[in-house]
Amino acid sequence: MASINRRLFLAQAAAGLCAAGFRTSRAQTVKRPNILFAIADDWSWPHASAHGAPQIQTPVFDRVAREGALYNNAFTCAPQCSPNRAATLTGRYIWEIAEAGTHGSLFPNRFAVYTDLLEENGYHVGYTSKGWAPGDWEAGGWKRNPAGKEYNRERLRPPQRGINSCDYAENFSDFLEDRDSGQPFCFWFGCKEPHRGYEAGSWKEYGKDPDAVVVPPFLPDTPEVREDLLDYFVEVEHFDTQLGAMLAKLEVMGELDNTLVVVTSDNGMPFPRAKANCYEYGVHMPLAIRWPGHTKAGDTRDELVSFIDFAPTFLAAAGVTAPPEMHGRDLFGDTPPRDHVLFGRERHTHARRDNVGYPIRAIRTAEYLYLWNVKPDRWPAGDPEGYHDIDGSPTKTFMQEHAKEYPALWEAAVGKRPEVELFDIQKDPACMHNVAEEKADTCKNLGERLRTLLHAQGDPRMHGQGDVFESYPRFSSMRPELGGFAEQGAYNPKFQE
Repeated sequence: MASINRRLFLAQAAAGLCAAGFRTSRAQTVKRPNILFAIADDWSWPHASAHGAPQIQTPVFDRVAREGALYNNAFTCAPQCSPNRAATLTGRYIWEIAEAGTHGSLFPNRFAVYTDLLEENGYHVGYTSKGWAPGDWEAGGWKRNPAGKEYNRERLRPPQRGINSCDYAENFSDFLEDRDSGQPFCFWFGCKEPHRGYEAGSWKEYGKDPDAVVVPPFLPDTPEVREDLLDYFVEVEHFDTQLGAMLAKLEVMGELDNTLVVVTSDNGMPFPRAKANCYEYGVHMPLAIRWPGHTKAGDTRDELVSFIDFAPTFLAAAGVTAPPEMHGRDLFGDTPPRDHVLFGRERHTHARRDNVGYPIRAIRTAEYLYLWNVKPDRWPAGDPEGYHDIDGSPTKTFMQEHAKEYPALWEAAVGKRPEVELFDIQKDPACMHNVAEEKADTCKNLGERLRTLLHAQGDPRMHGQGDVFESYPRFSSMRPELGGFAEQGAYNPKFQE
């Protein structure tokens, strides 16, 4: 595939956008806000103390919510790392960004990202640890990670095994030292926690009580699962602690109140029927935003938020007009709140023969979640050789070994699913009871609405070109036991036109 020179592309894009009236919309004399985007890895709503979750303490997230706004209905664009990160950067859905909408592939540099647009307009831009990943950004024609300049030099001794040695807060300090005096900044804090693996039993050092854990209904309520959840909570708290050090740094510098702080996660927790699934625990994210003068302290907001909203929000805050293909909404603008969000997924890990995915498209309103499982003949969690779309964990092992004791839960995690699912979120937030037949009219209306929107957005799944998603290269490991196409970094010839 021919790659476009990134700088040449940006120069051409900037010239074209200026000719079309694209420019900073505020006078240069106005002090533009800094932007701190803190994104955890595999953290589900409602697992924050501000959201009322027991046995987890997130005082920094709580502070951001208390001094700003707590959002109860924020949704990722995909229940996976790299597709949602690409959607966040571009302000576009995963079916609109080619290879970048598939996990572990490449990110074509023909798509504008808010980080570059801010840099072109005078911002100091960088990231620490996990930017856009996993995947190969160089194969897409980029000269650096789309999240910005890398700051990963500083290391620390991790408090537990499984926690990354990256000193996120000190890398943020390095980033700040690199900027020019008075220059606004945009920093991507890409924490690698609470991604697995975890140090088993780490929760004991923090005095946590397994008996106080609220186990989601789709998991067995056993000591093994409770303790696994507590180890996950420990890593969420590490993210929170590192964020606190960053806010303290800004406070000492006198920059905190001129910083738009957004705290969230990329996708759901690494447990069965959560991460890599389009059910609530895979796509519903914690979100707190602090921006004095724009967020009302202590505000709790129930509006629906999509991750495609972050790019236009950041650009608007900086006084930069977003390009029209970024069709998210400015969260602080005059656009009315959403009445729906869309999300979906394609391939996750190499979990099926021929490296195919499990495509899903979904629409979520305040009342209902409608899922279209595009290929219901496939195994949703991966082929039975390993169900590899579920991360390895004590919980997964327990459920596999005790499948006969918990048959309904194991079937819900790995069994084949109908083409259409509908969940009454107000009554069933864990998405355990498909009411598609019971509420046939609602199901029909949401299905038609979803397909109309996907068609207008050019989703290849709606235009007879869905196999293009199966052709995209994978740059992560392949599993020999699944056979079929297994060449890293190459387009799958079986699905190429």
